Amino acid sequence: MAVQMSIRPGVLPVLVIGAGPVGMTSALALRAEGLPVTVLEAGPDGRERPGSRAIFYHRQTLQHWEAMSPGLGWRISDAGLVWNTKRTFWGERQVYERTYQPQVVTELPHSTNLAQVDAERLMFEACKQAGVEFVWSAEVAGVSAGPDEVVVTTADGTDRRAQYVVAADGARSVVREAAGMTLEGNRSANSFIIVDVLEDAERPLRPERVYYYEHPAVGRRNVLLVPFAGGWRADLQLRPDDDADRFNEPAAVARWVARVLPEKYADRISWISTYRFLQVIASSFTDAHRRVLLVGEAAHLFAPFGARGLNSGVPDAAEAAAAISAALRTAIPAEAAGAIDAFAERRKAAAAYNREAAGLALAHMQADSIATRWKRRAAASAAIIGQRAGSWLDSSPYGPRAAERGTEAIY
Repeated sequence: MAVQMSIRPGVLPVLVIGAGPVGMTSALALRAEGLPVTVLEAGPDGRERPGSRAIFYHRQTLQHWEAMSPGLGWRISDAGLVWNTKRTFWGERQVYERTYQPQVVTELPHSTNLAQVDAERLMFEACKQAGVEFVWSAEVAGVSAGPDEVVVTTADGTDRRAQYVVAADGARSVVREAAGMTLEGNRSANSFIIVDVLEDAERPLRPERVYYYEHPAVGRRNVLLVPFAGGWRADLQLRPDDDADRFNEPAAVARWVARVLPEKYADRISWISTYRFLQVIASSFTDAHRRVLLVGEAAHLFAPFGARGLNSGVPDAAEAAAAISAALRTAIPAEAAGAIDAFAERRKAAAAYNREAAGLALAHMQADSIATRWKRRAAASAAIIGQRAGSWLDSSPYGPRAAERGTEAIY
């Protein structure tokens, strides 16, 4: 819907930097606000990125996509896989199982599992239909923000002037650094090996999420198995003193995958990655002139437990678009700056919550303290006679949800 806005001649109202899922979400949200959008992407058109990357999308994320691009939430949901059973083991013994009743087809599911690269294809189609302009092979070389505009210089020497810039250029954000914001936080002590395994389409496994504390077949290390459309995610948690090279070489990965999944899956590995997870948020989500807005991994990085990364980046993008739209609707500079400040404060608070929640999950999994180790083992023993202890063991590796604390969901 077209609205009256304070758009200056010869200056773009907004530039989005980065054509990943959060950048494309930003573009769709801005188009829904009636704004023309140009996206600058460092990579070439048709670039291929390895691995499934993010695979789990909460209902709130699907709802955001549906609201800004009607039909997109359903297309991503329909392309993904919805699992209804989750199980947790302590060693060889199952300590918890729950199967949810299938939801009615008129509601978006509680979640869907789809490789990020597949979700991106659907998002790109939606962007093209919405009239988003993409500029490929446009690596950002410089950013200069002032009171009235931002000048973005790409590697080929081209300058583009915009009233606002949405920085969705990821963990190594050039825009964030140029605009004077820094990431603050720490890194996990443990390494994690994350592997994609292609599903056997003729004889697929039952689609269920399975978590193992102290899996006996891999030296009593923790293992997470999650299905997504067309494959499985296998996540092996190493100990702080483990040599990651002993576990992430293709032959080594094939050996341990064959111990945690049926042996045939050792020949179906498609992606191997090794992480020590960052737990960081930006010092500010906007610059001193309130012209640059950080979203997604440019603004925060979390350990993936609870799927808080992309699922937090999507509302970042939605709120950034709403803030820019509000700022462009007023001719009063203080009101425009206030809209941007409100976005920055809300999304930094959400990031702080998600970092804490992911940190609690990480601490539970690493079990560095005697108290945590004792509590986990006591719960595993109590789970023999009661569901409550097993439920705690099942949920703790993902961190608390906002609803569990009686607060509004702020992903």
